[in-house]
Amino acid sequence: MAYLSREALQPFHWALAVALLSFLLIVGKLTYNLYLHPLSHIPGPFWCRASGIPSWLHTRTGKRHIWELRQFERYGSRIRVSPDSVLFRDPAAYPEIYGMKSNVRRSHFYTALKRAKGEDNALNSIDVAEHAYRRKLLQTCFTEKSLRAASGFIVKHVDRWNEILAMSTEEESSSSSSGTEKEKEWSAPIDLSESIDTLVFDIMGDLAFGRSFDIKEPGDNPLKVIPHTIAQYMKFYYPLCRSPFLHLLIWLKPRGLDQLFQMITPPAVRQYNEFVYSSVTNRINQYREQKEKPGLEQRQDMFHFLCEARDPDTGWVAYDENNLRAESSLLIVAGSDTTSTALSGIFFYLTGDPQRLAKLTAEIRTTFRGSADEIVHGPKLQGCRYLAACIDEGMRLAPPGPCDLPREVLKGGIYYPPGTIVGTVPWADSRNEAVYDGDATVFRPERWIVDEANGVTAESVVRRRANFHPFTTGPGNCVGKNLAMAEILITVARTLHRLDIRRAPGSTLGGGSPEMGWGATDEKQLQLVDAYIALRQGPEVQFRKRAS
Repeated sequence: MAYLSREALQPFHWALAVALLSFLLIVGKLTYNLYLHPLSHIPGPFWCRASGIPSWLHTRTGKRHIWELRQFERYGSRIRVSPDSVLFRDPAAYPEIYGMKSNVRRSHFYTALKRAKGEDNALNSIDVAEHAYRRKLLQTCFTEKSLRAASGFIVKHVDRWNEILAMSTEEESSSSSSGTEKEKEWSAPIDLSESIDTLVFDIMGDLAFGRSFDIKEPGDNPLKVIPHTIAQYMKFYYPLCRSPFLHLLIWLKPRGLDQLFQMITPPAVRQYNEFVYSSVTNRINQYREQKEKPGLEQRQDMFHFLCEARDPDTGWVAYDENNLRAESSLLIVAGSDTTSTALSGIFFYLTGDPQRLAKLTAEIRTTFRGSADEIVHGPKLQGCRYLAACIDEGMRLAPPGPCDLPREVLKGGIYYPPGTIVGTVPWADSRNEAVYDGDATVFRPERWIVDEANGVTAESVVRRRANFHPFTTGPGNCVGKNLAMAEILITVARTLHRLDIRRAPGSTLGGGSPEMGWGATDEKQLQLVDAYIALRQGPEVQFRKRAS
């Protein structure tokens, strides 16, 4: 056999040299992250302190929030989940990270949510000044005037939803040939999360796009798949945002990666993008047609107020067509998810606790002794203390965003070097036994109502409030909080005023199970899938008309 020449071996030598150099660089980087990095003293899993890959892998499972809870249980109130990331489980940390005076900005996590160049919105802007400017413009959609206008849309859709649920009880009763008369009164079981998704989507469609898409209506409708495409949209983009190679991805996006993503985008995601594009186009045309009409004849929805927004410095129209598309996509995702998750959580825990459900139902029906038409956005509804407590408790146990909202420390930080990513984890915060008196996983709305005789002091409620931020606070708080709360209050109150509800006998849909593993075994806990927004199923419930 002839020996290979030196020239033939030369490419092999180069490849070996490159491989060896790469190996040494990787080992060097891992060693630095573990022992020399400014955050090396902060506890956390070994491989997470060495690399961002383990945290990213947990992101892909949708259970990153449960994994983070476990790390807090192991390592304490401060954990290092990747070389440059520190998460906290301490009420005192929240205002330091998310407060108005915090020396942080939104991390590049949000930049990765930008689908294409020019599609900037209040969510994906990380520059502090630009983000503040965009939020200021967006707030024009959520004034008291716009909220009063929106409440009419909300009531209309909730009433129709209640009507559909009541119809289902009649259909079940007429088709059932077995069981007692009492059992015949109940509707067939439904996955309430799926039904709530249709309600909230129709409300947001009416507010953001100028028309209801009527996906809550019985029968076939090709748009019924849209809530599912939103879920697929977030499941596709979310792992990119948590990537250990995030900075490289962001650098590559305008250099051809965006086009590649469009080529490999799943069909459901493309369908959602096309839906937003066509819906905004139709609404822009509608707005232009109505512009010539008197003000009272124009449709007063959120899109109207977006189109009317003016730059406070120049007086020029604030949003061009690309910005309108970007902001509308944000409104439909953020606006739908927060409300849907909250309602799913509230009804899940209420139907799992018939005694507290009866207590809430009694409060609503005695406060509004006439018809459900009395239930409107205003002081009387907001004054229902037990209703407010049930909503808070449901949102505590089922936070709309279960994982951390990452913030990047800026120059001048005292405790952490610039570039450090910090945050808190709502799912873990809500299960902090030190804050919630040893029964953090129990649905107990009474913990939010001061009652000295039963051990609920004003101080204990204040302590819990300091740990409870369902809409976040500071410069990144949910700009649509008041709208979301109006939707939740009206939906829960009008539904329980008109209808009885119960968990379908024997159903555990949406709850935990032993095969789901650590942190997800309790069937009394609503399980969420983390996709930046919260995906979920259940509860499986039945309705019947209220007895006169």
